[in-house]
This record gives sequence, C-alpha cells and structure tokens, in this order.
Amino acid sequence: MSEEPARRGVVAVVRRGDRLLVIRRSQTVVAPGAYCFPGGGIEPGEAEPVALEREMFEELGCRITPLRCIWRSRTPWNVDLAWWRAELHDEPVANPTEVAAVAWHSVVELAALPQLLESNHHFLAALERGEFTLD
Repeated sequence: MSEEPARRGVVAVVRRGDRLLVIRRSQTVVAPGAYCFPGGGIEPGEAEPVALEREMFEELGCRITPLRCIWRSRTPWNVDLAWWRAELHDEPVANPTEVAAVAWHSVVELAALPQLLESNHHFLAALERGEFTLD
C-alpha cells in the first residue's frame, strides 16, 4: 500500500499557441532558481480549482479560469500534484518574493531548460506518451 502524501499541490498549465507559461523560482523559495509551471500548495479544506486561482494570483498577479484536471502525479518528495489546464485572463507579472522570471516556452524548449524541476520532466514525458492532451 502506498504511503499517504505529505502534501497536495496544484499546477497551472497555461497555453498560448504552441507555448506554455513557465516561471523561474525566486531565491527565497524551495528549489531556488528552478524552472517549473506555476502553482503551489493546497490549503486544508481548499478545492483544487480554488487553490489554483489563489496560487496564480499570489505568484503572478493574474486571474485564471481552471478548465480541467489533465494529469495527476506524485513527486519524489511525496507531494500529490494535480495538473490543471487553465485559461489566463491577465498578463502574468512576477511577484519577486516567489518568482524571479516569467517566460513562454515550447515543449521542446521547456524540456531543455537547465534546472527544470523533475516533476515537470515527468509531466512532459506523460504528454509525449499521449496520457493526456493540452487541448
């Protein structure tokens, strides 16, 4: 039987054409300088879509509409992640306490980024295997 997750988190997968929204983490958060999709922890009693909206506003000052959960994973650190396709309503602006930079990358560019979080590599591999689509 698998161990209960230590934490739960949400990840926003936002597409603009053939590019995906990616952040580089600030130096003051866990995994400083790492590249990843935006997202964060789910607070006790919080629904995934609500957590996703909150995290996007906290990190990037933007409003989103969560569309659907496209994939689930567990990180090597025992965090259950829900990966949600989301529609962006505002231009993202980095909150410097959490995010050092905001970028849009193709899947190929994203996979080649140095310091891409391991869970993001697993997401890209599942996408390549056809486990889900970004439509």
